Amino acid sequence: MKKLLVTAALFSLAVTSCSDKKDTDPIPQASETNVMLEEPKPQEAAPAAAPLSGADAEITEGKSLVEGTDCLSCHKIDSKLVGPAYQEVAAKYKEADVDMLAQKIIDGGKGNWGEIPMTPHTGLSKDNAKLMVKYILSLKK
Repeated sequence: MKKLLVTAALFSLAVTSCSDKKDTDPIPQASETNVMLEEPKPQEAAPAAAPLSGADAEITEGKSLVEGTDCLSCHKIDSKLVGPAYQEVAAKYKEADVDMLAQKIIDGGKGNWGEIPMTPHTGLSKDNAKLMVKYILSLKK
C-alpha cells in the first residue's frame, strides 16, 4: 500500500509540474539590433561586345540568312551533300563573282556542279543574296 501511495504522489507531482509550467524563456527573434544589415552591392555590368565592323557584320548577317533558309538541306560547309560544299564554292569563285552568285541563288540553276538543279529562291532580295554569298566566300580555306 505504501508503494501505491508513493507512486500516486509521484504521478500527481509529475502531472502538475508539466501542465502548469509556462515557458518564460522566449525564442530569440531577429531584430535590426542583432542582424547585420548590408546594402546589396551593385553588379558590375559585363563588358559590351565590340560592334562588328562592316565586313564582319556582313559575314555574320549572311551566315544568319543561310541558317534561316533551306540552304543547309542541300549544302554543308565542308562536305558535299546534294550540292557542293560551301568551301568548294569559295575555292572556285572570287569577290568579283558576288553579283552573279547572288543572282544564281535567286534564280536557281544547274550545270555548274552537276545535273541536280539548285532550287530558286525568288523571294530573296538581291542584297540578302549578296550577304549570303559573302558569307560563303569567307569560308575559303
